[in-house]
Parts: sequence; C-alpha cells; structure tokens
Amino acid sequence: MSTKTAAKIKCYHCGTSCNQYNIVIDEKYFCCEGCKTVYEILNQNNLCSYYDLNTHPGLKFNKNIWNNRFEYLDIPEIKNKIIQFSNGIQTHVHLEIPQMHCSSCLWLLENLHKLSPGIVYSRVNFTDKNILIVFNEKESSLRKAVELLTNIGYEPQLEIEHPKAENNILINKKRLLKIGIAGFCFGNIMMLSLPDYLSGGKFIEPELRWFFTTISLLLSLPVLFYCATEFFVNAWKSIKAKFINIDLPIALAILLTFLRSIYEIQAGLGNGYLDSMSGIVFFMLVGRFVQDRSYQSLSYNRNYKSFFPIAVNVLDGNHFKPRPIEKIQVNDTMLIHNQEIIPADGIVVNGIPALDYSFVSGESEIVYGKPGDPIYAGAKQTGSNIEIKVTKPVSQSYLTSLWNKDIFKKEKNFQKTDIDHLGQYFSIFVLILAFSAATYWYVQHRNDLMWNSLTTFLIVACPCALLLASNFTNSQVLKTLAQNKLYFRHASVLEKLSKINHIVFDKTGTLTKNDDQIISYAGTPLNLDLKIRICALAKQSTHPLSQAVVKFLQTNDSNAVENFKQTEGKGIEGWIDDHYLKMGSAAFVNADNLAEEGGSSIHIREDGHYIGCFKVIQQYRRGLDTLTTALNTRFELSVISGDNDKESGFLSQIFNKENTLLFNYNPEDKLNYIKDLQNKNQSNVLMIGDGLNDAGALKQSNVGIAVTENKNNFTPACDGILDGNSFDKIPSVLAFIRNSRLTILIIFTYSLIYNIIGGYFALRGVLSPVIAAILMPCSSLSIILLSYCLTELSAIRNRLSRTDENH
Repeated sequence: MSTKTAAKIKCYHCGTSCNQYNIVIDEKYFCCEGCKTVYEILNQNNLCSYYDLNTHPGLKFNKNIWNNRFEYLDIPEIKNKIIQFSNGIQTHVHLEIPQMHCSSCLWLLENLHKLSPGIVYSRVNFTDKNILIVFNEKESSLRKAVELLTNIGYEPQLEIEHPKAENNILINKKRLLKIGIAGFCFGNIMMLSLPDYLSGGKFIEPELRWFFTTISLLLSLPVLFYCATEFFVNAWKSIKAKFINIDLPIALAILLTFLRSIYEIQAGLGNGYLDSMSGIVFFMLVGRFVQDRSYQSLSYNRNYKSFFPIAVNVLDGNHFKPRPIEKIQVNDTMLIHNQEIIPADGIVVNGIPALDYSFVSGESEIVYGKPGDPIYAGAKQTGSNIEIKVTKPVSQSYLTSLWNKDIFKKEKNFQKTDIDHLGQYFSIFVLILAFSAATYWYVQHRNDLMWNSLTTFLIVACPCALLLASNFTNSQVLKTLAQNKLYFRHASVLEKLSKINHIVFDKTGTLTKNDDQIISYAGTPLNLDLKIRICALAKQSTHPLSQAVVKFLQTNDSNAVENFKQTEGKGIEGWIDDHYLKMGSAAFVNADNLAEEGGSSIHIREDGHYIGCFKVIQQYRRGLDTLTTALNTRFELSVISGDNDKESGFLSQIFNKENTLLFNYNPEDKLNYIKDLQNKNQSNVLMIGDGLNDAGALKQSNVGIAVTENKNNFTPACDGILDGNSFDKIPSVLAFIRNSRLTILIIFTYSLIYNIIGGYFALRGVLSPVIAAILMPCSSLSIILLSYCLTELSAIRNRLSRTDENH
C-alpha cells in the first residue's frame, strides 16, 4: 500500500485517520483495537445496519477505561441515587448520553437489548441527550448497563446529585459571554469603519486607515474563532452525518463574509465587511438566546411544579390534610387510599401495601409488602390505606414521563423526524437558490451584487419560524390552560380536542361537587363502635359517596381494616375488629327489595345483617345550566351514571331533549357506550369523569379528562386533569383550543410571507449582511411575540385567566 493511498484510509467505525494499517477485519480498517472491538460486537449481534445509516457514525474508543472503573455502581447507596425504579425484578434508569449525534446513534441505543439479553428495552430522548434503560435484575445490573454503553462508545454522564440545572446555568453564562464579546467587537469595528463609510476613504490618511483596518481585523478574530464556534461545529456535524441542518448556511455566510473581507483588505480595495461579519454573529447569538429562553419557559417537557393539580393527604399535627404534591417534602408522611397513585418514593410506616406497578413496569402482578419496605413513585395501592414516609422529593417530570410513555413512543419521534426532514430540504433549497443567484450576478459582471446575494440569502432565508410556529403556539396554549388548572399530558391532545364533536359526562364527582352534599341516615341506630367501623371502611375509598359518609359520621378514631376489597361501580368490603362489613349499592349488599328515593344511596350490611342506608343528595356544580347551553350549540352531549335515575327529572331540565341521559351504568357499560359512539356514530368523543369508576371509558375515548378536588385521583387512563373549581370553564377552554389552530395557521402564513419577501430582496443583492443578520432573529422573535399576543387575545376573548391560579 502506498503512503498516498494509506493516508486516505479512515477508521470504518469513527472516521479517524488510521496511523497503522494492520488493524483490519472483513477488509475494513480501524484506527485502534477499541474501534475494532466495537465493530466485532455489533457484527456478532447482526447490528451492522448501524453503519448503513451514516458514514463513520461511531465515536473513537476511549483507551483510559479500566476493568473495575464502574465497580462503585454495585454499592446500594450509590445505585439507589441513580435509578428511578426497582422492584427486585425490573429496574428503570435514565442516563445522560452527551455523545449521541445522529440517527445511527439513536438506532443503536434503542437496540441495546440485542447486545445484552438482560436489557428489556431502551428509549432515547434525542433532544435532551438521554436514554431510559429498563433491565432485568437477574440478568443485568446498573454497572453492566453502564459498561455496555461505555464499551460501544457512549459512556454516560453519571450525575449522582443531579446538577443538570447548574449545567444549564453554565451554558447560558457561556452564551452570554459570547454575546458580550461579539457585541463589544461589533460596536468597535463599526466605530472604526465610520470614517471610511462617511468619507468613502478619500480623506483618511493611509497610515490611519491601515491602523483602523488592522485593529478591526484583530477584533474580528475572537468573533470568528470563539463566538461563532457553535455555528461551525453544528454545521460540521451535519456534514459528517450527511444531514444538512440550518446552521450550515449561516456558517457559510459568516465564513464567506470574512474571507471576502480578507481579500479586499490585502488587495487594497477597502476595509472589507468585518463589521457585517461581527454583526451577523452578534445578532444571531442574541436571537438564539432570546428564542431559547422563551422556548424553555414554554416548553412542555419540563418539571411541572404548580401545574399538576392533584393533592395527597399529608400528616399535619395529628390529622391528615390535603397538600399539593409539589409541596411534599422529604420526611412527610402521606396517606395513600385504595386506587391512588403514589407520587413520591418512600418507606411504608403503617399498613400493608398491595402495589400495582403496571403504570411503571407494564407488569400488572400485585406486589405485597410490609412496614419498612421501600416504595417507588408511580405504584398504585390496591388494598387498604397505607402511610408512607417520603424519602425522595416529588418529581412531577418523572410522573409525566410515565404518563406519556406510549405517546412519546408513537407520536413524538414521528413529529421530530418530519421537522428534521423539512429543515433539511429547506436548507438544501436555500443553498441551491443562493449559489444560483451568485452565479447569475457573476455572469452579469456584478461582483458586488454576487457577494451580497450569496451571503444575505444564506442568512435571511431561515426555516426556524416555519418549523417552530406550531411548537411555540402549542406551548403557550398549554401554559395558559395550566394557569386555568387544566393540565394535559402532551401537546398532541390539543389537535385531538379540536376535532371533538361529542362530550360524555360522568355524574357523581363530575357534574356534582364532592364537598357540598346533604346526607341523612335511615335504619338501625348506630352506636359509637359501629360508627367507627363504618367510618374505618369508608376511609379506605376515595369515592365521593364514601367520603360523604366519613364526613357525616365525624369520628376521629379509625380501626385497622383487613382484607379490604373494592368492586368498581358497586361497593367496598372488609374486616374490622372481627366484623365483616359491606357498603355500597343495594344489589351489592343484597338489599334489592328496599325502595330508593331521591339522591344516591349507600347501604350497609354487617356480619350478614342489614344495618341501614345513607342517602346522599348531591349538589350540582355552579353554572351547570350555562355550561350545557354553551356546549349544546356545537357538541352532542351525554350523561352516564352508575346511580339510579331518581335525578333524571332535574338533569333533563339542564340538558336538552336531544341529549342522552343514562343511569345504572357500571364501568363496563360506560366503556361500551363510548365504543358505540365511536364505531356506530363515527364520533370523536371527549369523556369527562372523576377517574374512579370510569378509567376504562376515559382511556377508550378520543380524549379523557379527569376532574379532581383536593385529592389524588390521578389515573394513567386520562389525557388531562381538571381542577373542579375550573369546571365551568370547559366551553371557554374548548373554544380557546379551536382558536389556537387558527393562530398556528396565521403564524405559518406570516412566516412564509416573511421568507418570500426577505428572499426576494436578498436575491436581488440589495440587502446588506448586517440588515440580513438583524432580520433573521427578528423573524423568530416576532413569531414568539405574535404567538404570545394572539394566544393572550384568545384567552381574553374566552375569559380565561392568564396568571397562575395554583397558589
């Protein structure tokens, strides 16, 4: 092999030039044994498609890895600080992978299960550069997972104390430093260029002109080699990955402007366009800083403190009181009821946990425990009440990531791919037009217009506004809805809501208020011991009728409940002080022969003997008649309830004759009704319930919203959570969401017109590079402003709050 030929050989894995040529396998050359080893691992597992997606997609192997480097990850104290969930069988961990840079990385990292049988699956968040890995404890471990990633060139960044926020601050400070340097240099270069601009260079002494030009050149160097590095680095990465991103035209414009200036200076034609080059960098950095800050403040993928309108009972003195979950602190004691999601990691201090981890792991097998056992956020208690001492603060972003698991798999990646492809094709189109215009002016012997058209069009024609119009608007809409105590799990729900034509309401806990009821009792007189037993059983359930009984009896004592069981839509049962109690519907306690009058009834049977019945007359929510009138103009309405039809007369006055009122529906009936609407009527259904006996219907509907009132009835089946105090805002919310679709169309049209007008003047060569550099960030900033103004205007028109109501 000749030296000339050998010098051109690059490592098949990472693209580094090979200094030695004896490391070869399958006629493929490698720069080191490490890269060769990675190739062999992939080849043995039939994963060489990794190399088909991009040329030289790998990372150079790190020789400084020793065998026991990650041994400390086997220490339980350290391991527990890193993992998010473990039940002894399956473990979940999020790891930061800053090295991922292309589609090959994403493909390989999501196929880790083929490299190690102990890994169940892996899911990449390319934007945040992190990966969720789920592994089997019997076949793998945290240490083995980290070692596998390191061996294939993706060593994770292990941050035990989670200093991610500090890293973001450092990144912002670095960008601010670049903006400051670029602004300083740009201003001084402009000042030094003013004499030349004002006099045309005719009245400046040659020595003074040379001095000014030299100082300008020196000031431009830090702008080019430090401030503008992110544009060149991103452009180079896109070229290596054979993927043209929007930074490539910008980097090309900066480089061409600088080289043109150097040419004019050395040829004695003038002092060049160093001020323009510095201005491009300065205004682009300012625009990106403001854009990023705005987008971060609106971004849906964040920690949703004060935006998650659910509460959990926390011990305050001698009593448990509701507290918003973002205010839960370490060492607080939480009371978790049957069917409630546990919002924070902790240790059981009282009660017997019977946990369903299907929300976290996908496995629906009930895991039983005892006091002293650790419990992870996301589990659902299926037995009687338990008390948990918090060991880790609440991470609402973690709960949201669990809630969004299916959406992110199916929708987010698809949307991301569409945006990337649109940006790539737009950039290719920009490059073709720019060089075509430059060629035209060159043929016309107009070199001044040639350079202007080339550089300014590369700058001014930007797809950012087109691509981000939807994202900015959706984020602003989600923020406004959250300020009105309506929280959606993902932006894709907004599109579905805009297509809704049928709304189905649950009655109890949805149309009615849980804290405003008239309660009476009829039956065998209740002594104190019986009251305590009934109250103890009722406390196990979060159902509004059970809580109404607890409020009515007002007993402070609470005995332990054993063998607690809840039958959805029917009732609850359990053993208290050697007595077997059942409470619920008449059919559930075998009291079918008892006549029911008005309201809802909770029948009690103890040790086989019928005790009596609590009658609950529920108060309907404020403004219900106004709400139904507003909704009837656009939607079909239905009410489905598990109660009897004694209140059908009142509801028929609130709802129109065309509306459907259905009673005595169990959870399965509700689910089937939603299916019939979708299949037979081709309806897009919005289901609004309390998330207790209607989880199946919420999940089946096109969009499901759970209504909450100072309690933890969060259910993975729903798409949104609505605070009960905002129930009357439903018509305004739906109108606001429909208007947001129009807002996106307006912004998209505006962006398109901007690109056409700006491109027209740039191709004619009449724009200066500085003006183009100002216009480009102004476009993105105007998108933010226009999105904000139109969304705020729509919120005002629909009488929605624009301030945070959660405090």
